[in-house]
Amino acid sequence: MKYIGIIPARYASTRFPGKPLALLGGKPVIQRVYEQVRGILDEAYVATDDERIVRAVKAFGGKVVMTSEFHRSGTDRCYEAFTKIGAGYDVVVNIQGDEPFIQPSQLASIKACFEDASTHIATLVKPFSADDSFELLENVNSPKVVVSKNWNALYFSRSIIPYVRNGERKDWLKQHTYYKHIGLYAYRAEVLKEITALPQSSLELAESLEQLRWLENGYNIKVGVTEVETIGIDTPQDLMNAELFLKNKYAK
Repeated sequence: MKYIGIIPARYASTRFPGKPLALLGGKPVIQRVYEQVRGILDEAYVATDDERIVRAVKAFGGKVVMTSEFHRSGTDRCYEAFTKIGAGYDVVVNIQGDEPFIQPSQLASIKACFEDASTHIATLVKPFSADDSFELLENVNSPKVVVSKNWNALYFSRSIIPYVRNGERKDWLKQHTYYKHIGLYAYRAEVLKEITALPQSSLELAESLEQLRWLENGYNIKVGVTEVETIGIDTPQDLMNAELFLKNKYAK
């Protein structure tokens, strides 16, 4: 099977305008993401709606494709990019443009999900630690996932799932293994075409999680496990934290 990585990158972020071009360790964030992906997958492209990002990607020698400014999600942007440059690839991997520390092991885990012929879509989870705080578990910006014995996703929620009926909330993490969703997706090429044509679903609208649309429509989402904690960049403060992480990484 052949895998193509597509990295959606918008300039007009509400919380951090120009985020893909912000410098991290002397390089644009989007370059950091691209360099982590290149060589692990068969091909990699940045998909953007802004000429400034196009110029930046070309400047560091990356591949880039221009897409519409009207997409509702990164999945929709991935599909448009794929229709322009994706011939001959079996699986499309959607890598968020604000994840400069994505690891080869994570990409390998998501590729392995497609060894199961029933897999339509794949994503990753990271187990919460029994020592994590309850506040971390209940953070609505960190969706939780419940999985079947075959490691297919049963449900995603911003709420804590499952609810431990016979236990103190402070002990839930010690009584059950909870899984944090990592926002890395991969889709079989024909499935990507189908899911972008689906109308928004009631569960998706309720939780503001597009993957619920896919589950509601009967698609199998295979879940891979990673122990790696990445640092996404949503705000200028996140960028400062990422800069410190990078300095500490190379100081060792």
